[in-house]
Amino acid sequence: MSDVTRRIERWEKKYSPAQAKATLDLLHEGMRQRYEAATVEMTAMELKVKEVLNAQGVHTTNYVPYLSYARQLWKLGRQQHITGESFAMASEVLLQKWAARGQDADVLAAIRTQVFNSPPPSP
Repeated sequence: MSDVTRRIERWEKKYSPAQAKATLDLLHEGMRQRYEAATVEMTAMELKVKEVLNAQGVHTTNYVPYLSYARQLWKLGRQQHITGESFAMASEVLLQKWAARGQDADVLAAIRTQVFNSPPPSP
């Protein structure tokens, strides 16, 4: 194993802040486009969730945990690419988690079915 001084010297030769910036500059536009698309998609999902909450008679002061539940469902589908029966089972686990935290299970189920088009998992 080489000594510490030599390792530090080699690292300093390999790493260049200018090179890192140039790489990020090349990636920036694609990163911006993906962020913008995800933000638009998440905002649309949140608006649908708010419509469901309004239809269910949930007071606006109680929206935050339901929106958090919906964001977790959104992450399962969009970022982790879980679909079908696997999504239904994972969404049921999340529903039980948020119901245990005091949220109405019927409202959570309405969000799952009306916004994410996911029925309950098969028995």
